[in-house]
Amino acid sequence: MTYYFSKTLATSFEDAVRRATEALKQEGFGIITEIDVKDTLKKKLGVDFRAYRILGACNPRLAHEALQLEDKVGTMLACNLVVQETPDRKIEIAAIDPVASMMAIDNPALGRAAEEVRERLRRVIAAL
Repeated sequence: MTYYFSKTLATSFEDAVRRATEALKQEGFGIITEIDVKDTLKKKLGVDFRAYRILGACNPRLAHEALQLEDKVGTMLACNLVVQETPDRKIEIAAIDPVASMMAIDNPALGRAAEEVRERLRRVIAAL
């Protein structure tokens, strides 16, 4: 089982971030964290890196449900999407497969909740 699903786009990096944010919104997710890896690595290590941004997405209703089922699941939230520039100058957007990540937790109800998140994230990727 892979731990993510992805799609490659022929667009600008910023347009891909915008499109991913909008597609997430359509599925009830908001961006609660945003990490510009390229900028962070430059500032902290002085190294150059490709355009790479991590979007921490959260659907409040689904997060609340998961936290009621398993109080430590917050260690695995938010649902991360990665927007990155590939060597051929295309943009790849990858989303975590929450079912794969939740396999580490022995809670069938949480697995069922992760299925709903998975379907929503798959629709996000498909909509791009």
